[in-house]
Amino acid sequence: MITISNLAIQFGKRVLYKDVNVKFTNGNIYGVIGANGAGKSTLLKAISGELEPNKGTVTLGPGERLSVLSQDHFKFDEFTVLDTVLMGHTVLWQIMQEKNALYMKEDFSDEDGIKVAELEEKFAELDGYNAESDAAQLLSGLGIKEALHYKYMKELSGKEKVRVMLAQALFGNPDNLLLDEPTNDLDLETVVWLEEYLANFEHTVLVVSHDRHFLDSVCTHTLDIDFGKVNLFAGNYSFWYESSQLALRQAQNAKAKAEEKKKELEEFIRRFSANVAKSKQTTSRKKMLEKLNVEEIKPSSRKYPGIIFQMDREPGNQILEVSGLKSVTEDGTVLFDNVNFQVEKNDKIVFLSRNPKAMTSLFQIINGEEKAAAGSFNWGVTITTAYLPVDNTKYFNSTLNLVDWLSQYGEGNEVTMKGFLGRMLFSGEEILKEVNVLSGGEKMRCMIARMQLKNANCLILDTPTNHLDLESIQAFNNNLKLYKGNVLFSSHDHEFIQTVANRIIELTPNGIIDKMMDYDDYITDDHIKELRAKMYGDTEN
Repeated sequence: MITISNLAIQFGKRVLYKDVNVKFTNGNIYGVIGANGAGKSTLLKAISGELEPNKGTVTLGPGERLSVLSQDHFKFDEFTVLDTVLMGHTVLWQIMQEKNALYMKEDFSDEDGIKVAELEEKFAELDGYNAESDAAQLLSGLGIKEALHYKYMKELSGKEKVRVMLAQALFGNPDNLLLDEPTNDLDLETVVWLEEYLANFEHTVLVVSHDRHFLDSVCTHTLDIDFGKVNLFAGNYSFWYESSQLALRQAQNAKAKAEEKKKELEEFIRRFSANVAKSKQTTSRKKMLEKLNVEEIKPSSRKYPGIIFQMDREPGNQILEVSGLKSVTEDGTVLFDNVNFQVEKNDKIVFLSRNPKAMTSLFQIINGEEKAAAGSFNWGVTITTAYLPVDNTKYFNSTLNLVDWLSQYGEGNEVTMKGFLGRMLFSGEEILKEVNVLSGGEKMRCMIARMQLKNANCLILDTPTNHLDLESIQAFNNNLKLYKGNVLFSSHDHEFIQTVANRIIELTPNGIIDKMMDYDDYITDDHIKELRAKMYGDTEN
């Protein structure tokens, strides 16, 4: 249990929030949401004690332990992987160190013997004799094979370190758990493992994430940080979003009677609760909406960007034909080979691969930015494309302001360009900033504005949710569902894929898997799991 009382945090004159009073209780998982810069990670730092609030207190239940997902991936480079995980339980680790130091003494005294006996008793109470096997089990669940358990952290790749740090946070069944972006750099199988792990976690969890599917799968409550206010709501992210949008529409409808509004809200709760009850997700077990009432549903003051893709012309029957494409990296790694497919009208295709470089290479090839090792491709004469690359660095090596920068990519006067920037939430003096000082999220919003200028009938999107906040991701997702042209994209956002794609093409070193089916079905189908293992040349599901 975590109790926050009268908390206030500000940096200089900027007040993030004040008078925060909230209690997080056992058995619940709280998704912390808010626009970029709202103070989500700052709140977790205040709870962990890493940051001292300007006012107020944070207290845990008596004798409770707090565990935090570390963001410092180099801190433990001189320790083994297994020891790094064990260090997640600081009390147990200290006992182990004290105990081992005493046993190594050459002049072991009777007093040392008494002290060791006391330490052994505490060690047993903390289930220390099973600690290494428990840590190893966590590591294996997170995809860290046994051969790596006794290697030093400095020998691991960045993605492997991320998983070890997650194992460290989870180790020892902490009473309170703080997770800041825990799904970053995790593959699909590991994210599913984490969802199931948290489904059986009986203590208190606060999680910051931009992965809406993950938030929906694990969260029982939503903590919304919005314009200096911190508000707690029952329900997962989708419930918060849909209910706040419904309440906003009601607030804008002045003619509707109070009784009609209440009835509509109650019907919404009933329908959402029924869907949750049918699902296999954590939220159904936790009964997140059990005590919800209509008074808890409020409109959000959050602003969503206006991401609206339109087409100048309808695409013809020939969209894109790809024949025998092959891509090889400079070190000789085959990213994909023997890639043959034809894009049909209305196709919205997600491209998958175990190696994310494969999708980037394919997109660069069909955009003429990279030469294939073999094969060819041919666009239809009616097709116009707009491309969102995963790396946009080269576009922002400039001292132009936002208006002048955007003007390079489309026709129209200054008012037109300001209109497109306004849609992406740039206003006032912001539009006069030089583009080389923009944040990652601001650059992505500029790139989306650039795409909208093209009015293309085929969008090519390489990991489009990178650096975007939840509001931008939601707006992007909503528009792509309605977009009438073709979409070719890659993504690590489960919800984005599930709601946009109607076709899946997986690129492997030995050809492709091409299926017209839902993403949820694709990742759970046993036949496809066997096929994937065969295509990658291993036994991995």
